[in-house]
Amino acid sequence: MAAQPLLTGIWCPSVTPFDQNNRLDIDALGRHFARLSTSGIDTLLLMGSIGEFASLTQQERLQLIREARQLSPLTMVANVSSTCIPDMVQLAEAAWQNGYDAVMVLPPYYYGQTQKQLLSYFKALDKQLGGKWFAYNFPARTGCDLTPALVAELAAELPQFIGIKDTMDCLSHNRALIEETKKVRSDFSVLSGYDEYLLPNLLAGGAGVISGLNNIVPELFAEALQAWRARELEKLTQIQQRIGQLMAIYTIGDDFVTTIKIAVARKFNSMSNHSRNFGGELSMEQCEAVDRLLG
Repeated sequence: MAAQPLLTGIWCPSVTPFDQNNRLDIDALGRHFARLSTSGIDTLLLMGSIGEFASLTQQERLQLIREARQLSPLTMVANVSSTCIPDMVQLAEAAWQNGYDAVMVLPPYYYGQTQKQLLSYFKALDKQLGGKWFAYNFPARTGCDLTPALVAELAAELPQFIGIKDTMDCLSHNRALIEETKKVRSDFSVLSGYDEYLLPNLLAGGAGVISGLNNIVPELFAEALQAWRARELEKLTQIQQRIGQLMAIYTIGDDFVTTIKIAVARKFNSMSNHSRNFGGELSMEQCEAVDRLLG
C-alpha cells in the first residue's frame, strides 16, 4: 500500500497578536487558538506571512515557539524562515524541543536564486534542520520559483522533505507540483497557499490548503473538506462560491496582513488589531466593508 501524506487538510496560518505596546500578546494568541482548535481544521502554522514573521526578533520567535505549542492540541508547524541559517537551525531545534510536527522554510530571499542554487541550498539545509520540513513557495516575496521539476527532485532525494505550500496564483503551477511529486513520492503533501484553490487542489490530487481566511472562517473550510469527502457536490459548490466572495477581503486596504487581523479583532473581539506593517490601517468605510463581507 502506498504511503499517505502525513500532514494534509485545512491549515490556518495564524495571525500574531500584539498588545498596545507592540509586544507579543500570548493571552490573545491563546484565545485565538482556543477558537481555532474547535473549528474542525487540522493544522496551525505559526509565524507565516500573515503571522508577520519577518518583523519578529529572534527572541520573539523563540518565545512564540515555546509558548504557542502549549495553547492547542492541533498539529502545529513553525515557519523558521530567515536569511541567516544559524538562526533557522536555532528555531528548528526549539520547535523539536517543544513538540512541533514539522517546520517550514522559504528559499533564500533578497538575492535572486537560480535553480542550481536552490537545489544546493535545500540539500544543505536538510542536513541541518533535524526533522520533517515543508518548503514555502512564494515567488512574489522571494523573487524565485520552486518549480515542479526542482521540488520533485528534492522530494525524491530527501525523505524529511514532506511537503510544500505553493503560494502562487496559478492553478497550473499547483497542479504540476502535484503531478510531478506524485511520480516520486506518494507521501508528499502539496498544499495551496491561495484560499480559493482548496477545491481545485483536491481535484488535482493535492493535500489541502493553507488559508489566511481560516483566521476568520475556519469552520467554512472544515465544512468544505467534509463535503469533499462525502462527495456532496451541491454543498461544495455553495461553499466554493462563498469562499470566492470572501476573497474580496484581500482587496480592502493597503496591507492584507493588517486587514485580516482587523477582521479577526472586529469579528471576535479577542485581540488588538495592531500590526507591525506600517500604513495598513483601515478607514471606517473600509472596516464597514469588512463587516458587510463577513456578514
